[in-house]
Amino acid sequence: MRHDERHRTHRTGWLRAAVLGANDGIVSTASLVLGVAAAGADTKGILIAGVAGLVAGAMSMAAGEYVSVSSQADTERADLAREGRELAENPAQEHAELTAIYAKRGLDDTLASSVATQLMQRDALAAHARDELGISDTLAAKPVQAALASAGTFAVGAALPLLMVLLFPASLLMWGLAGSSLLFLALLGLLAARAGGSPVVASIARVTFWGAMAMALTAGVGALFGVAA
Repeated sequence: MRHDERHRTHRTGWLRAAVLGANDGIVSTASLVLGVAAAGADTKGILIAGVAGLVAGAMSMAAGEYVSVSSQADTERADLAREGRELAENPAQEHAELTAIYAKRGLDDTLASSVATQLMQRDALAAHARDELGISDTLAAKPVQAALASAGTFAVGAALPLLMVLLFPASLLMWGLAGSSLLFLALLGLLAARAGGSPVVASIARVTFWGAMAMALTAGVGALFGVAA
């Protein structure tokens, strides 16, 4: 009987970057706009600040993700190169390491040795990468994918508060922007939970709590400097 299982581990790389990008886009832009609005800026000034924040933030997210994930990829490549040298210089020791790994997972010594032998005959480096180093095609670092996902979702997330600036009148801008941004964050938490298979309530609570704190603090700073001016 065919049994199809739906796993979500393959989404880990891009999902993390996408959620991070969208969350930062909403939170940072909404906070920036609230801070500028609280300081007394007009709608034009608010929009200019918001658009500048969108562009700078998207580029920063792309660069940051690319650099950090590239560093991870460099480490993975270095580990694989080292493992390849060890396999060439001392295959018996590497076989013993793999056997010990499988035995620790519950196989008896004979079966563990047999499994290690067969996997190493097929692709020794892949077997050690997966079971000794924890590196696989599914979880391997992908810098370009992470950078594009993060920058793209940041821009989408940042566009939402800017749209609210155009929709709400000046008298309702502060409360309307804060409320709508929290709603967007809650929806982001819901989508992230659905895509990753995590608890919905916890996901929503995380993003809305920290988003609300960021917006409140930034609005407070803007109001303080606005009064001081």
